[in-house]
Amino acid sequence: MVNTITKRQKELLEIIYQYIKDTGYPPTFEEMRESLGVSSNQSIIDLLEKLKKQGLIQKNESIARGISILPAAYEILGEPPLVAFLGFAAAGAPLEAVEISGEWGPVSNNVAMFKNNVFLMKIAGDSMINAGIDDGDVVLVQSQKEFISKDIVLAQIDDSFTIKRFMSDDKPPYVYLKPENPKYSSISFTEETKLTGKVVSVLKNGYWKSVR
Repeated sequence: MVNTITKRQKELLEIIYQYIKDTGYPPTFEEMRESLGVSSNQSIIDLLEKLKKQGLIQKNESIARGISILPAAYEILGEPPLVAFLGFAAAGAPLEAVEISGEWGPVSNNVAMFKNNVFLMKIAGDSMINAGIDDGDVVLVQSQKEFISKDIVLAQIDDSFTIKRFMSDDKPPYVYLKPENPKYSSISFTEETKLTGKVVSVLKNGYWKSVR
């Protein structure tokens, strides 16, 4: 639990948050220097290191602009979390994943905070309309390794991704992916099928709703 944060640390945290919200990616050292009104990178490095030690940010040195905000920081800022868009997922035939670089989305506080293992996907297709997931919707996906029958999942088939309901029955086809639109057929599991996450919420008219 974070006990204290200095005024200067909070100012930099606010700068990082606002920059990601406005542009879709974290600021550079130069942008942080200019926004904070300091002249040296070392001042920024020192502040970032303190924020990191307090569990407010993560830094990935191998990636340009590799700064991400952690859940405790959102509580301090009083702002909704920002979750990265991974890309498009098909609600129809499997679709090749397209990375949407530079796009982030706010997730309101009424959506459970799943630490760092969540991302957003934009839906393409209508195979899940009876589950309340329509073409063009945005869904919140939680990465996980274990699933139960009837979970709505993000599945990878070769290099393609699709959103379907995971089904495990005691009769053929036993394990399969079920669409929620009768005009589509179920997809049987193969060695190439991999479940990568569970769909936990869908954005509707500006509000996050649980999937059914």
